[in-house]
Parts: sequence; C-alpha cells; structure tokens
Amino acid sequence: MRNVTIVGAGYVGLVSGAGISDFGHIVTCVDISKNKIKELKNGKIPIYEPGLDELIKKNVKAGRLFFENNIKDAISNADIIFIAVGTPMNQDGSADITAVKDVAKSIGENLNNYKVICTKSTVPIGTGKLIIDIIKNYKPNDIRFDYVSNPEFLREGSAVKDFLWPDRVVIGAQSQSAFNIMKEVYGPLYINETQIIHTGVVTAEMIKYASNSFLALKISYINEVANLCEAIGADVHQVSNAMGKDGRISPKFLHPGPGFGGSCFPKDTKAFLSFSESYGNKLRTIQAAIETNKNQKQRMVEKIKKLIGGNLKNKKIAILGLAFKPNTNDVRESASIHMIESLNRKRCIINAFDPIANDEMKKIFPNLNYKNSWQEACKGADGVVVMTEWNEFRGISLSLLKSLLKRPILLDTRNIFDIEKLIKHNYKFDNVGRKYLDEN
Repeated sequence: MRNVTIVGAGYVGLVSGAGISDFGHIVTCVDISKNKIKELKNGKIPIYEPGLDELIKKNVKAGRLFFENNIKDAISNADIIFIAVGTPMNQDGSADITAVKDVAKSIGENLNNYKVICTKSTVPIGTGKLIIDIIKNYKPNDIRFDYVSNPEFLREGSAVKDFLWPDRVVIGAQSQSAFNIMKEVYGPLYINETQIIHTGVVTAEMIKYASNSFLALKISYINEVANLCEAIGADVHQVSNAMGKDGRISPKFLHPGPGFGGSCFPKDTKAFLSFSESYGNKLRTIQAAIETNKNQKQRMVEKIKKLIGGNLKNKKIAILGLAFKPNTNDVRESASIHMIESLNRKRCIINAFDPIANDEMKKIFPNLNYKNSWQEACKGADGVVVMTEWNEFRGISLSLLKSLLKRPILLDTRNIFDIEKLIKHNYKFDNVGRKYLDEN
C-alpha cells in the first residue's frame, strides 16, 4: 500500500484518484479550488461520468480516498505524486503548461524525502525534462526523486471502465526502481495480466500524442469517406462495417458524424502539429485531419440550411444533443457549438436540449431556449438537428416527432435513425454518408 497524492481534482485526477484508491492505496486528491474540494467532501461530484460517483463514495467510505486544498501537506505526506492538472490550448495551438510548471515548483519546494513524481496530464513532448529541472531547482540538494510519465487513455463516458480495465498501461520511467514502484501502484492490473509497457519518458509522452492523433485521423478519414459516399450513392455504414472486419483496421472510431470534439482530440492534434512544426517535421496527415474536422462541422450547417431552404432568419431549429458525445456533460469543442454559432449568425430561433449538458452549454450560450425534454425542444420547430447519439434520442418515435414539428425536417448527424422509417413517415431528411437529402 502506498500514499498517493493526485494534484488536480479535475476529470483525469478524479478518475485516477478513485481508481488508484480502489487498488488499495491511500489517495489524496488536492486542488487549489476550495469550492471544488468542499463539494467533493460533501459527496458532490463536479463532473458527469458513469460509475464515478459510486467508485468515489465506495473508497471514501473505506477510508482510502480524501480531498484537500493543502498542497504542501499532500506533497510532504506522499510516496508518489501524480500531476493531473489541465493543459489548455494556447491561441497558436500549443499546450499551455503553466499549471504543470506551478505544480512542479510546489513539489520542489516541499520535497522532504524520496518520491516518485508522475505526470498524467497531457503535456508537450519533452515536458518531462522541464519538470525535472524545475523540481531540481527548488528542492533541497540532498533529496532524491524519480520522474515518470504515465499518460492516461481515458474515454469520456467510459473512463472508469478504461481505468480499471485498460488495454495497456504506459510507464515512462527514469529508473528500474521507479518503474517497479509504479508497477506496485497498478498491482491488480499486473496480476490480471494487463500489459504494462516500460519506456523512456520522451517515448511515453510521444505515445500519448501519437495515439490520440491517430484516432482523430481515423475519424476524419471516415468522415471524408462518408462525404464521398454521398456524392456517389454508396452507404458509408456498409463501407465502414466491411472495413472494420479487417483486423488491421478494426471497427473502432470508424463512425461518421459531425466532426470530433471534446477535451482531447482537438487540443492534442493541434499541440502535436505545433510540436512537429517546431522540429521541422510537419505532420501533414494530422494537419489534414484538423482541417477535415473543421470542414465537417461547417458541412452540417450547410445540410440543415439546404433542408430548411432559403432564408433561415426567424426559423425555429431544435438542437438535440449538446455534449460532444453521449454519457458525458462535456461540451468542450462540441460540434454543437459550431452549429449553434452558425445558426445564431443566421438569426435562427434555437431550442436546445441535452439529457445532461444543458447547464454546461449555458456557460457558453446563456440566451438559448433550453428545454427539459426533446419533446419540448421540437414542439413547433421548423426542423430538428440531432448532434449527439444519446440512447434517449435513438428511441424517439418518428410519428410523435412529426406531430410536434411544424415541418417534418430532420438532420441526423449521427446516423441513428432508420432511413426506411424516415421515408415511410414522409420526412425530408439528411444524414452523413447514407442518403443525401431526400427530395420528397
């Protein structure tokens, strides 16, 4: 059993802290936000993530998981310190690691005995060396430490499962002893024969960016294939299904849609591209994926404009789905943001509904007509756009929906509705890569 401190009680920090405490270690999640820690101590979880609430409560009750504001004590009392603070995107696309550097300084100032310092935050390749230098600059001369890069591969909506049953754990360790300590942290996974990969620090940092950027590239690729399918009359579902049967390709992330969003892919692809340019090795495939993603979001706007026909001014549009994906309340870089911004510029009236993310989107668009159900959002609307594939939307009755709409117009950006049923109910519709703009 180890004493572990997680600096940063955000998405990665909370999931990691809860998961590591569930492995039997004593974990303290520390954050500078007094309000966040107060809420966590009162049992209120600041993010929506299936299974996280139960996991946190279980380990708090067991006396293994704690929440504090005092970073000095949390550092001093720890055997292992995880850095899990945010690295938002700068205007030039690079990652802002100000918070990471601040944490490194605090660690150096409060280092009182040997510890393993581990970064879980997604940081630019080469940041490990910077963190080591900062800690050395501020620590007492006679105190040793080891540094580890341990990137996270959590998918929002299934992060608890991803942490407790991962495909692999990557540990970029300076020394064999640091690797052995980290292997102890993940002991239950090692016993269950999860692949634990030992690399150097820079290699571990590269694995994170290369993995996320490849998945983003895969999404942009299938979106471009879907757009070509529309032009020639092919069905992208059949195309992607057949592609996915090939073990070299796999079906994961071969789902066409309105473009990727969230806290990782947009930020990580731009940071990876920015990093590559700084070394004179521009990643042109990643640049293309970023551009394709931008174009895909605008393509969805053009689709609803064509469906509605003519001037969109004062047309009432129902937007169903605000989160960038189901099972999360995260709206960061959501395709819905671009859709709403574009429709606002055209002076549309927007009714918006998401099962979880209404409150988060209100922080960006406080003046939309937020509704408490999809039925309320669609009542009297000139058309409806489905932006997130919540199961609740998959079960929508097309006959009921038609009765609520002023006109049976539907843009299905997630391909969740049966085309034959849409035709049967005389919808004017469009989707992504399956049937281009029914003209009946």
